[in-house]
Formats: sequence, C-alpha cells, structure tokens
Amino acid sequence: MQILPTLWQQNCVLCTDDAKNAALCPTCQSDLPNMPDSLCPICALPVSEPGILCGSCLKHPPAYGRTLAAYAYSFPLDRLVHAFKYHHQFSLLDTLTAPLVEALQYHPRPDAILPMPLHPGRLRERGYNQALLLAQHLARQLKLPLLTHSCQRTRATAEQAHLTREQRLENLRGAFACDATVQGLHIAIVDDVMTSGSSVQHLAQSLKQAGASAVECWVVARALHIH
Repeated sequence: MQILPTLWQQNCVLCTDDAKNAALCPTCQSDLPNMPDSLCPICALPVSEPGILCGSCLKHPPAYGRTLAAYAYSFPLDRLVHAFKYHHQFSLLDTLTAPLVEALQYHPRPDAILPMPLHPGRLRERGYNQALLLAQHLARQLKLPLLTHSCQRTRATAEQAHLTREQRLENLRGAFACDATVQGLHIAIVDDVMTSGSSVQHLAQSLKQAGASAVECWVVARALHIH
C-alpha cells in the first residue's frame, strides 16, 4: 500500500523538518496565528473588550448568532489553508480543526453540522469540497450529525477571494437553497475561511428561511482586516 506516506507525512508541511508523524513540527505549530482575546461573539472581529458586540453587528445583526474561528487568517496559516484546499494536504485536518474541537468543549453544541456547499461545477473542477472534509472530521470528533444534502449551491459564483467586499455581498445573493430537513434545528455552518462573512450570511439566511431555529459559524480562519 502506497497511500500511508501520502496521508500521514513524517515531515512538516511548512518547513519539511521532522514532524514525528504530525502535519507540523512543534516550531511551526507554535507559529500559527491565534485569534485575539477580545472578539465580537457574533462575527469574531476584534473589539475593545471581550464579549461586546462590534458596531456592525449592533447596527445590522447577521442571520447567524455566533462565530468560532480556530486561527487568524495570516501567515503561515494562509499557506496551510491553501495547501489543504487546493493541493490535497489532508494530513492537516487535525491541525486545522483542533482549536475548534477544544473550544467546543466549553460551549453548547448545535443539533447538526452543515458544510458550506460547493457548486457542482466547482466540485468537478477541484475534485473535493474542503468544507465537507472539515465538517466530516468535526462531526466525528464531536459526535454530531452531519447534514450533507440539506442545502445546495444553486448557481455558480465567482471566487470570493478575487472580489471586493461590496462585490462579495452581491455575488452570493440567491446562491443557496435549503430544504425542510433543517426545520427547527440549531445548525453550525463549517467553512475554511471567513473574510467579509457574505458567504455564511447568505447561507444562514437560506437556513433561517427554511426553518432553522439558530445558525452559527465554525471556520478554520477568520480574516481580521477586511478591505
């Protein structure tokens, strides 16, 4: 069998030093950018004091009620996300999700986990949905139900990374459809990166319209400086 060396690397993904069968060596693991202590509990952007809401969430509350982020989206975490998303570095699953699993030991659990849907055309192009892999891993770790067919991406959209904040907000309008299987459920959306929050906002709106009682967001990385 030749699959084990591919899935379980002995060298660090970032520096190639010996990682003792982990994805990262201890030095690179310690360099990962943690989230600040003072965050808006809804959108996870920095605020002046822990627990207070940011001005944006006060003025325009989003359709989701809480965001948990494992890391800040900056170097070298951005390289790991890219490697996982585009280059099949599945050995990073534990590293990318471990802070979420730890944080959720102290928070109420949702009824189910739902990965950010990927349009069928993009799925054929990439070969896999990175959000689904993250959600599957978290569902196993936390022993929570996983919803894989409750929401669909109904139209292809431009890559969010290439758009301005205003374009991101418009790009996802009407892009999701959710069915009645979410009715009455508290659902956690799982995705790799949250930048402007437009993707999770539009998906959360669709979930609420389909009857979900509450929606929160779990992401590997949160961009703390949005342009």
